[in-house]
Amino acid sequence: MKTVMVNPSTVERRWKLVDAEGQVLGRVASEVARLLMGKHKAICSPNVDTGDFVVVINADKVKLTGNKANTKAYFHHTGYSGGETWTSFQQWLEKDASYPLKAAIWGMLPHSTLGHAMIKKLKIFAGSEHNHASQKPEVVKL
Repeated sequence: MKTVMVNPSTVERRWKLVDAEGQVLGRVASEVARLLMGKHKAICSPNVDTGDFVVVINADKVKLTGNKANTKAYFHHTGYSGGETWTSFQQWLEKDASYPLKAAIWGMLPHSTLGHAMIKKLKIFAGSEHNHASQKPEVVKL
């Protein structure tokens, strides 16, 4: 059997559609990260971005288990002394409903130039409408 060496020009990218309504945040994030990295393909390679484009809709209707909806907080530091801020999950949903899901997905991707290329293929929408219908995304059931 011949070993296939993958290069970026031979990768065929498809569009996937994930509906996050009523789904648990971490479970949606892990499935989307798997699609972005290309781990669902037979040609998966750790040094080449083989993943697909992923469109996530209804990101504002994602749920958390237990009491995390009230206690979960996101940390940010400006780099200056006393520059730390904590923002709750509820505040992020009101401000930008796609941020909690994007932060969870980013935490599951490699933090390198390859990971930055993967996260650019992620499109998150708070509602059920998206502007990528012309790409004819395949629906992924979770």
